[in-house]
Amino acid sequence: MTTPDLPEVGVRLEKAVEHLATVRPEDDRLQLYEDAAIAILDSEFMNYPEGQLEAYLMQYLQQRLTQ
Repeated sequence: MTTPDLPEVGVRLEKAVEHLATVRPEDDRLQLYEDAAIAILDSEFMNYPEGQLEAYLMQYLQQRLTQ
């Protein structure tokens, strides 16, 4: 089994947030990022070495906080 590319996770996260923004326009953008990241982590954690996906998503969200 090959591990999916982590930057691809970032692309999927951005697409999920864009979709959520149309469904839940009243929600804060950061909340949408957190919700999408949790959904990705819950559904894909087993495809990565332990802790790798979580660390990537946490770093991605931290970058969003500083923008």
